[in-house]
Amino acid sequence: MLKLWGRLNSINVMKVVLALDEIGLPYERTDAGLQFGVNNTPEYRAMNPNGLVPTIDDDGFVLWESNAIVRYLCAVHAAGRFWPEDPRVRADADRWMDWQGTTLNPIMVPSFAGLVRTPPEKRDAAAIEASRTKTDAAVGLLDARLEGREYIAGGAFSMADIALAPIMHRWLNMPCERTPRPQVERWYASIMARPACAKNLTRPIT
Repeated sequence: MLKLWGRLNSINVMKVVLALDEIGLPYERTDAGLQFGVNNTPEYRAMNPNGLVPTIDDDGFVLWESNAIVRYLCAVHAAGRFWPEDPRVRADADRWMDWQGTTLNPIMVPSFAGLVRTPPEKRDAAAIEASRTKTDAAVGLLDARLEGREYIAGGAFSMADIALAPIMHRWLNMPCERTPRPQVERWYASIMARPACAKNLTRPIT
């Protein structure tokens, strides 16, 4: 059985959990990271030298980096479903997955960490607001992308939606002001109707 290490309040772990549940692949998950520890043990570092989560072991094949894991799972276990067979559609999905990791996540981290994981008396209000403003603008790009499209890479739910779902769930439920984004909100409602998303994206953000 596939093994997964990671905590459920990590959006990177949640991507992998969503992929596994969408595919219907059995797995065994071990809490790791932050309050759970594990990720800094010699045994874990031997698998993932970064000491981050998630990490998977699929019948002896060890892989880390959340988007790489999602791509692998979808290619091996859901090709033609969540891993687009058309190279251009797949590249389109890849682009938005990379955008999530390299653009959206870094600018959102300060506002999320400040508003959710930092006591009020220790918050840096200026850093939080700068992050919130940048994130709000970036989500506008996704809203424009979804105009006339049911899902991020076109007409079918794919690995791109899996990768974006946890971070957008976080953004849409953070205690902050947001510009209304009707296409993002429509897309979010659509994916939340999926059993795997409803199961995993209803936990409080922490």
